[in-house]
Amino acid sequence: MGLLSALFSGNKPEDNQQEKQEQKNFEILKYDGIRARNINRLDYAIRCFEQAVTLRNDPETLHYLADAYIKAQRLDEARNTLNKLTEAAPDDVSALITLAHTCYMQEDYESMDRACQQAIKIDEKNASAYYLASKAAHGQGNDLQAIVMVTKAIALDESFVAAYRFRAETLWGMKQAKEALEDIEQVLSINPEDEDALLLKGTIFAAQGQTEDACLCFDKVMENNPFNEKAYILKGELLAGQKEFDKAIELYTEALELMPENAALYQERGRIRLLNGDKEGSIEDMKKVIELNPESEQQINGKFDNQGNIGGADNPASIY
Repeated sequence: MGLLSALFSGNKPEDNQQEKQEQKNFEILKYDGIRARNINRLDYAIRCFEQAVTLRNDPETLHYLADAYIKAQRLDEARNTLNKLTEAAPDDVSALITLAHTCYMQEDYESMDRACQQAIKIDEKNASAYYLASKAAHGQGNDLQAIVMVTKAIALDESFVAAYRFRAETLWGMKQAKEALEDIEQVLSINPEDEDALLLKGTIFAAQGQTEDACLCFDKVMENNPFNEKAYILKGELLAGQKEFDKAIELYTEALELMPENAALYQERGRIRLLNGDKEGSIEDMKKVIELNPESEQQINGKFDNQGNIGGADNPASIY
């Protein structure tokens, strides 16, 4: 019966056998790729997925391939794969969301917004699509539209921590401190140890002259995560602004004991040492910065020329 069916359908038995073999090869490649991805062997996973999609234009495998490209920072290839996926499956909201994320990483906010708007058109209750649309608007310099879109995301999901945090950041950028702090408190009511929210809260307090409250925020972050570089830098800037240079230097020294290869901390300590009149100590720190991050030399030159020339033409320190 199978032979008669094959004859009447115009398919030869060997054609069916070849199709079965291709399906088997596709499944082997796809699941080998998934296993490789799960153990973080991205190069091998990508090769498997690439071969698999030449055999079957399978949406799930295209998702896996795009995700692997993103993890490997091969963003152009991820974009191409996601474009193929959205063309093949225009109603696939998850593909559009991933495409928007990828555009965001490439700072292509116009394309990001198009992907978000398409996702919203398909699913008007997708909070992530509105959230990403708000980030696209912000990237294009339209903060009012960003606030509108992120507020819609929050209305759809009242526990959307990232959306509250982003709205707080945007509001603070617009110098709306009171409203920004309200959103920060909402974040902290959901996650009291949210580091980004605490740092933003401390930054707002510092700008308002509430130095003790600002320090409490920065200290809480450092207590929860002693390796948060930004907390040390923000507190150090606050101390330096109060002319408490010795305390700032001590803070950076403590941080460098934990993170001895952190160029940004050496650079900040060097800057404060220069302000405190310690040229020699500043030079040593700047040498360490360039040792750890040679690309920073030109940036350091400009900053330190503005704060005071710490070396003349015959002085080796003039490179700073």
